[in-house]
Amino acid sequence: MTEIHDPRVEPPYQGDERLLLTAFLDYLRATIAHKSAGLSEADAHRSVLPSPLMTVAGLLSHLRWVEAYWFDVALRGRPNQAPYSAERPDGEFEIAADLSLERLLADYAEQCAHSREVTAAMGLDDTVTFRGDKVLTPRWVLIHMIEETGRHAGHLDVIRELLDGTTGE
Repeated sequence: MTEIHDPRVEPPYQGDERLLLTAFLDYLRATIAHKSAGLSEADAHRSVLPSPLMTVAGLLSHLRWVEAYWFDVALRGRPNQAPYSAERPDGEFEIAADLSLERLLADYAEQCAHSREVTAAMGLDDTVTFRGDKVLTPRWVLIHMIEETGRHAGHLDVIRELLDGTTGE
């Protein structure tokens, strides 16, 4: 087992709501990258759980497109460019099979940086119309993304331990 440098920055214990929400989300985003680092291409694409889609590569692709959906589509009203559809609901997991771990990590990092820019340009209480009749705020999106990213960080904990025995926060 190779020791991997941990680049994560612990969230502060004090700060305003925006600082704390974004710091916790950034910590979880860095956890995703950290848990994915140092794997071979074969292991990044290998399924160790009953679902063949639940791979490190699949989760990286999924989280990249979740970021794009909530920050670009939901908050900014941009067209959804995701590789999934009603006919192909797991498309973001499926395309990961053809992408390198390096590319998946770079795409995720790029999307997270863009999501940070979207958040920085809006107030937490700004509202947008969502799915026709709902009202959505950046605060809700940040909280949802903490939940979503944290849940998948847990999946990565299990997958990584089953792949090569690596454990840790």
